[in-house]
Amino acid sequence: MRLLRLLLPVALAAVVAPPLQPALAAAARDPYPAECPWMNTRKSAGERAALLLAASTPEQRMRWLVEHPANQPSGTTFSGVTYPPQVPCTPNVTYTDGPDSVRGPAGVTTFPAQIGLAASWNADLAFAKGRAQGAEAFGKGRNVVLGPGLASGRTPLSGRTPEYLGEDALLGGTLAAAHVNGLQKGDPERPVMAVLKHYLGNEQELDRQLSSSNMDERTLRQVYDLPFEVTLGGSSPGAVMCSYNQVNGVYACENPMLKEVLKDGFDGYVMSDFGSVHSTGPSVAAGMDQELNRPRFLTPDLLKAAIAAGEISQAQLDAAAFRVVRAYLKAGLFDHPVPAVPAEDVSTPEHKAVSQAIAAQGSVLLKNDPRILPISKRAGRIAVIGPTASNTPTNGVSANTVCGMRGFGAGDCKITPVAPLDAITRRAAAQGATVTFDNGADLASAAATARDADVAIVFGYYTMGEGADRPNLNLDNGGDALIEAVAAANPETVVVLETGSAVLMPWLGRVKAVLEAWYPGDQQGTAIARLLWGDDNPSGRLPMTFPKDVADLPTRTPEQYPGVFADGGTVRPPGDRTSIRQVNYTEGLKVGYKWYDSEGVEPLFPFGHGLSYTSFAYEGLRLDRHRDGFTARFRVRNTGARTGTETAQLYVTLPGRAAEPGRRLAGFEQVTLRPGQSRTIEVKVRADAADHPLSVWDTAAGRWTTVPGTYRVQAGRSSRDLPLSAAVRLP
Repeated sequence: MRLLRLLLPVALAAVVAPPLQPALAAAARDPYPAECPWMNTRKSAGERAALLLAASTPEQRMRWLVEHPANQPSGTTFSGVTYPPQVPCTPNVTYTDGPDSVRGPAGVTTFPAQIGLAASWNADLAFAKGRAQGAEAFGKGRNVVLGPGLASGRTPLSGRTPEYLGEDALLGGTLAAAHVNGLQKGDPERPVMAVLKHYLGNEQELDRQLSSSNMDERTLRQVYDLPFEVTLGGSSPGAVMCSYNQVNGVYACENPMLKEVLKDGFDGYVMSDFGSVHSTGPSVAAGMDQELNRPRFLTPDLLKAAIAAGEISQAQLDAAAFRVVRAYLKAGLFDHPVPAVPAEDVSTPEHKAVSQAIAAQGSVLLKNDPRILPISKRAGRIAVIGPTASNTPTNGVSANTVCGMRGFGAGDCKITPVAPLDAITRRAAAQGATVTFDNGADLASAAATARDADVAIVFGYYTMGEGADRPNLNLDNGGDALIEAVAAANPETVVVLETGSAVLMPWLGRVKAVLEAWYPGDQQGTAIARLLWGDDNPSGRLPMTFPKDVADLPTRTPEQYPGVFADGGTVRPPGDRTSIRQVNYTEGLKVGYKWYDSEGVEPLFPFGHGLSYTSFAYEGLRLDRHRDGFTARFRVRNTGARTGTETAQLYVTLPGRAAEPGRRLAGFEQVTLRPGQSRTIEVKVRADAADHPLSVWDTAAGRWTTVPGTYRVQAGRSSRDLPLSAAVRLP
């Protein structure tokens, strides 16, 4: 072993840290077993990685550059590629997809979709979710979770919208960081490593592998890279996954932005998505370190050929292996092996409670006029209508259909969900009321059921997921017509929406209340019933803008979405499997609520909107300037009759010379207040914070810069409900 270490190529010493020879000298004096000096936990992850790679052959180091072979300590043949046995004391590292829940095995909790977590605006809840999800992954023998995911909400039609955390970089990045920290730090004895995805511009599923997201540098930095920068500022995921699409004509996994942007400060490794690698030398040279799932382009033969051709060097391969091994060591995967036999059921009561909390806190009360909710004790007859309310399928649709965003579509709860019908029936019985159910398959029957009730609760849904975009934002299965029929039969109609994105509501003026529950997970029924009766006070806020019409979206032209081909058409020519769809991000910085604000477009419901069963007042905004920004202070008072949680939001409008669209979220804080109670909210806004709240990207200078001038600061309940305003001048 000592001789092997001395024969290590000099190139490795140039790319790993700390310097190799001091690390080897220290290992020679180490009391740890001589064959595994990298298992000494008193050393840093970098020192341990250097020792392991020093004891490895070039082919053993190459094994870390692909997922599955690198995860098995014995020699193996995988996808036709044979690898030698790995060095001793190498852990079994097994990946699982998991932006929302541990995907694949049975006996796990199906948490609500991530868009519902985003709607909670609760970083503590995101941490709790990560901790629970990490424990379940570990119990199932998986110790790398491919998640959480981030995007920028360019279009609500994007199929993976429910998998992401909304349209704002600060909100999404803050919750993603908390999710990562929960996964990686929630249980030190059962550690898992998080992989942040998908980098970058993966804003549609249509032709995701054959499209180019074309944008200018400022837009890339301020809109699409920024959620990742915020996340990396508040957490240290082991890896970031590069996406399928091209960015400005170059595939993301071989794009210079990996080194020039992402790896500027990120010391983890970059892995590909499954099938998103298109080259060997260019991918490694650009900064991609590992190929996911199977070796196709990073095989030993192809890597050696790329070295021989001068496309890459041995030092670059060693550096990639070092980043992977160091990340595994930092995450604790070497020191805490997963169980040899996975547990059959890892969904504990505590985890189910977290799932229920996300469903409850993430549901958004969009309308409640004239305060039909919470359901009164006078409502003795309650109608529940719609297929997703029940566990009994109607034409294949049930509560399981909207359980969570799983793989290529919604549904597929791994445990039987608590159906809303069952939970509502139990809750109604507790106050002496009766419930009648209609699956909504026949409009006349549904209307008759509603007509005979004091209150009608109708469930509407649509499905979406990986692999395809939504064709529209209307409800599936005749849902709009169902709501119209129910509302015409009973003016006391409450709508519960179970969707993964924004919804058009042509019936909005004819119903009394609307509750957006997203894809609410396996505890959906309990959470929804408690909200309807007021056992829990609604506190969710929209993490994305709901438009009145798809014509109001910022992606108004075919060139913007879905993108065009060389002939100017939007439909891929028959038999064409190579042409790249050009998707032009010409709306630039005008994404999400910033588009609606800057263009004067009235949304159906604005970003940050959400009602409560109590009321809140905002008072006395004061700004104190300091060297690197300012501190905003204001009071929030509960002026209603019951305890409630308020999400106070702070927005900043930059000086005109900054050429920024609309206002931007600069901070938020949740407070739970009793009737009459008030609390002072303090938000410190720093120019050098990870979300750059006071800065713009200076393309010429290649850096963030703060524009001198007067900044307008507003506080309130949503991006369109901001009763407090003040100004501060910054140098």
